[in-house]
Amino acid sequence: MSEQQGIIQVTNLMKSYGEFEAVKGISFSVKKGELFAFLGTNGAGKSTTIDILCTLLKKSAGEVIIDGYKIGEGVGNNHIRKKIGVVFQESVLDERLTVFENILNRGQFYNLSKHQIQENYQFVSDYLKLDDIQNKKYGTLSGGQRRRADIARAIIHKPTILFLDEPTTGLDPQTRLFVWDAIKRLQEETNMTIFLTTHYMEEASVANQVVVIKEGRLVAEGTPNQLKEKYAFDSVHLEFKHTFDPEPWLKEKQLSYALKNSIYTVRVASTLEAYDILKKLEGQIQSFEVVKGSMDDVFINIIAEKGSVV
Repeated sequence: MSEQQGIIQVTNLMKSYGEFEAVKGISFSVKKGELFAFLGTNGAGKSTTIDILCTLLKKSAGEVIIDGYKIGEGVGNNHIRKKIGVVFQESVLDERLTVFENILNRGQFYNLSKHQIQENYQFVSDYLKLDDIQNKKYGTLSGGQRRRADIARAIIHKPTILFLDEPTTGLDPQTRLFVWDAIKRLQEETNMTIFLTTHYMEEASVANQVVVIKEGRLVAEGTPNQLKEKYAFDSVHLEFKHTFDPEPWLKEKQLSYALKNSIYTVRVASTLEAYDILKKLEGQIQSFEVVKGSMDDVFINIIAEKGSVV
């Protein structure tokens, strides 16, 4: 497999349920060792695509190659299952067993020796800090503790690729930060490829590559910075003194703006342009705030575009 081609290669992937097309011919590539964010609204086809990539669902058409093996051909699926780990939205662990017992059983599914399981367990425990929960029954754990165990289960065989389907949804901010730190460490320290879906755009902002799908079609792709340049913009929020009418000045300077609750939001090309505006309006401003374009803006603007397909 050529690393330049990508460890995951998806070409014209389609999935239909009768007359309904859930995935409509999408193509993308994921490079080895990168954090890849796969975004879309509910019903866009994200989960369907992931289920196909994880060999849980048959494709209707197209080609998927993972780490050199084609999905659906010969023994390809079996090889792929050994290469991947999956953290589902819903847990698949046994609530009656302890964390250690659950992960031990999962390791046995991959025909690991006792020595390998013990060695790998130490590996996952170091990343997920399992010492305080390993002897607790899974059914007694909090949401954050469960998520740590879920990720540990998914990587006990040290997979090449880790699929994470909204891994931090419903977690408190502190636990989200811990889980995200563990994910980033896995990527950076072991060169594990991370395939992520998330509703938290700040998580997608640190991805190496982002793909957005809408109604089963790929509508945008690029690095976070590339997408911000195209779909987001910086702005300065201005509240003026009552003695000054800003609209004639803003129109004269041909500045794009919106007014809400006495706050003018002025679109700017950069924070330097915001500084220039503030300098020219010195003495007329009651308060201001410079706001950088975000991945939230990117996602909202991409989804809002009608008929936008790349």
